[in-house]
Amino acid sequence: MSERRRIILGVGAGIAAYKTTSVVRALVKSGFDVWVIPTPASLKMVGEVTWQALSGNPVYSQVDEPPSGVGHIELARDASAILVAPATADLLARIAHGIADDMLTNVILAASCPLLLAPAMHTNMWENGATKDNVQILRQRGARFIGPATGALSSGDQGIGRMAPEDEIVSQTLAVLGSGSWQDQKVMVSAGGTREPLDPVRFLGNRSSGRFGIEIARNFALQGAQVTLLAANIDSALLASLPANIAVISTPTAAQMHRAALEQFPKMQVAVMAAAVADYQPAEFQAQKIKKIPGQNEFSLQLRPTADILADLASKKSDQQLVAGFAAETGSWDQVVQLGQEKARRKGADIIFINQVGESSGFGDVTTRVSAVDQQGSEIGQFAGDKSQLAAQIVALIRRQVQ
Repeated sequence: MSERRRIILGVGAGIAAYKTTSVVRALVKSGFDVWVIPTPASLKMVGEVTWQALSGNPVYSQVDEPPSGVGHIELARDASAILVAPATADLLARIAHGIADDMLTNVILAASCPLLLAPAMHTNMWENGATKDNVQILRQRGARFIGPATGALSSGDQGIGRMAPEDEIVSQTLAVLGSGSWQDQKVMVSAGGTREPLDPVRFLGNRSSGRFGIEIARNFALQGAQVTLLAANIDSALLASLPANIAVISTPTAAQMHRAALEQFPKMQVAVMAAAVADYQPAEFQAQKIKKIPGQNEFSLQLRPTADILADLASKKSDQQLVAGFAAETGSWDQVVQLGQEKARRKGADIIFINQVGESSGFGDVTTRVSAVDQQGSEIGQFAGDKSQLAAQIVALIRRQVQ
């Protein structure tokens, strides 16, 4: 058995099967060993190659496909949970009545782990007496239902029967597994890059997209945390991709982020300050647009330092709180690490995540490398990969530090 906890993800033959790809990605990123078992009919919706690529595991739809003749027993024995999404009316009926005519229903019949079902079907099918009876049978046996939701259906009708949102399916699955080691804990994350106004149309800013902080906030939320995100100038599409239960506070400038952080921090168990906060701001804001003066060869701008949000939070934290920050530095990797270690000793945060940035590294949707150090600058972890992968490792490291 894999050292990672195994989740069986069954896929029914519903049009919502394409949404389940996001569920697989999220569970894999959360550190689970995901085995996708599609019904044979569902492979017309999403093919075997897709499921195998997303999960990294073989895909079986029939009992006789694994090399071992008792593959369904082995899969059932090692499973921490079985999630079926979408669970069609036909699939609910077969599960309820113990009909085992493909790999998925055989595994379900042989398993003793929690069973989670995310129904998806037309309203008339969901409200049919036969489906209601099957749902009642399954509930009585301990199956947990996630949804269905109400909204637009593939038929063009409106009503109950939509598969629950993917982030809700993931968060409820993690909560049932107790992997939601962050269940009901309060976490604050900052993300993005602050912008310090020069005049009504110009600002001092940086190249941060906020993607790293977004992924960290998402990972906490998927593991049950109550997340407050301090968002500095993040693209609306990125914000829209977040689970709906994340509270977003717009903090476009360093001063606004500082005020919001001080207001929210007393309620938090963890603060992860991933935003790129400006070190300086214009000493004076010009009420009118600054004009270019013909013949003027130089233009001077007076700046003053902004508040050190990370150091301020670190100085105010209690023994029950953890504060983590980022050190985005330029130069060679050795230089970056040295600068980050110095920052760790200076700031007083519990953890500093050091990463290398520049014109071609660190910013946006790119792979990167991170070294995690403690208050003394001693390394406690090092990770590499894309930002969603790193976010899962960062959250896991923080979990170990607070236990």
